[in-house]
Amino acid sequence: MASSRRDTELAARTRAVLEAAAGHVFGTEPGRLAAELYDVLARTTEDADRARLAAALARCWVYGGHADRAAPFADEALAHAERAGDPELIANCLDAVLAAHWGPDELRLRQATAARLDEVSAHVLDPDARLRGHLWGLQVGWETLRVPTIQRQLRALEVLAGESPRARFFAASRRWMYEHVRGLEARELIEVAEAAAAEAGLADAWMVTGLMRGYTALHTGDGARAIETAERMEKFAHDEGVTEVAAEAASVWALSGHPDRARALLDQLGPDVLENLPRDVNYLLNLHCVLEAALVVADEDIVRTAARLLTPYENRAVVNAGAVYFHGVTDDTLARAAALTGDVERAERLRSRALATYLKLGATWWHERLRSSAARPSTVVHFHPAHDGLWLVGAAARPMRALRGFGYLHRLLEEPGRTVSAIDLVTGGTATVIQPDVGPHLDHRAATAYRQRLNELARELDEATDWSDLARVESLTAEREALLAELSSAAGLAGRSRATGSTAERARVAATKAIATAITHIEAVDPALATHLRDAIRTGAECSYRPRPDEHPAWLLSG
Repeated sequence: MASSRRDTELAARTRAVLEAAAGHVFGTEPGRLAAELYDVLARTTEDADRARLAAALARCWVYGGHADRAAPFADEALAHAERAGDPELIANCLDAVLAAHWGPDELRLRQATAARLDEVSAHVLDPDARLRGHLWGLQVGWETLRVPTIQRQLRALEVLAGESPRARFFAASRRWMYEHVRGLEARELIEVAEAAAAEAGLADAWMVTGLMRGYTALHTGDGARAIETAERMEKFAHDEGVTEVAAEAASVWALSGHPDRARALLDQLGPDVLENLPRDVNYLLNLHCVLEAALVVADEDIVRTAARLLTPYENRAVVNAGAVYFHGVTDDTLARAAALTGDVERAERLRSRALATYLKLGATWWHERLRSSAARPSTVVHFHPAHDGLWLVGAAARPMRALRGFGYLHRLLEEPGRTVSAIDLVTGGTATVIQPDVGPHLDHRAATAYRQRLNELARELDEATDWSDLARVESLTAEREALLAELSSAAGLAGRSRATGSTAERARVAATKAIATAITHIEAVDPALATHLRDAIRTGAECSYRPRPDEHPAWLLSG
């Protein structure tokens, strides 16, 4: 009786811990779950149950970033499954073996094990077993850059999608990645994946669909959503202590034109951290993303360290865990690192091979970026406060006296593509009472006086220029720009007088005038930057920074 009760309790506890393990989110610490699984495993003698528990424990440690602890349990699980002789159970344990041996040095083992899983799972009815086989076949196809294998496994996943919402989620999300690589947005696949994940109750699907939307934004120039994705990544990395997410966030910040945010994360991912990274599923991802960010901010120490560690893995694809996202090939970042450090011959060899690989994959975005990088290297452009009331401005980080317009420009540069009201710019986002307008902005007499003064300023500017009186030139130019802005603001559409006196109108005038003055001053130290800002900054009641996709400087917005 007592023995029967113990067996019943153990069976119930086994079911409970296996259900808990099924909800473990990838990239998070397992906490008590690992201990619970191990405790039940130690009390279990039957081969099938030991196989299930050991496989779950192996995945638990892999998901928590401890692949070294996972491998013995995965191997034990497979041995028990083979003794039990159940093909579905063998497929389950082969999946655990693959997860535990996901490091960059174990690719051949993965190829052989994935082939065996494909063979075993092809003859079982369980759709989850067949799903595992196709997903690992797809993963290895990406790792080895074999396009026919990728296409075959994607098609197999789509056939399987009709059998379960879980399979439909993986079919849609993995097809999205392939279409995204080929330069297609495929937003409808994101919606399919989200609906299927909700129906299947997948615990960590939100991370996958979030990445899908975030990288779509990055490639289509949606700066606001790309920033939102980077913020989420950084928060998750901080809360969970996940190195690979921090590295990926640094890369997204760098690629979206925010090298200052990338720099802050790189300070936590320096050479000492890189030297001690575990060679697990995320090793190539960590090095590749850190190297990507370090190239943008031109941190040569990190570039040299990351490139040295990545060099043994030339000509490899870098994909996020489970073929969720394609980050490019190692030859790409290694080529740019070699160029930065002066190894021109090696840079050209790697670059040529990377371009050929991208052509084979149809990876249009990566191909165009690498092709154009040789002709137009990324330049970090400073625009941030320094000390003693100075700002550092331009690629050469020239010191300039602080101007009110610098603060307004800084706010717009922080959020490319996002509209900010002139009121928010001028008030710093603080609450303010909105006043209505009170009538025409300028009467005829005032406008005439402004134009007369502009004529005088033209003569005075010529005189100051002839005498090389730079201080007077600066003062007169600022006055001239202010008067021009005032006259411009006084005229609405078709030259009609513009009503004024409202809070919105006063803010519009103040923001427009301050930004115009700031750009004029910038022109004296960096004419190219001034031209870019005039083209990309929109002023009025609503202001924004909207650079063309091919003209997006790598801004450094903090010291």
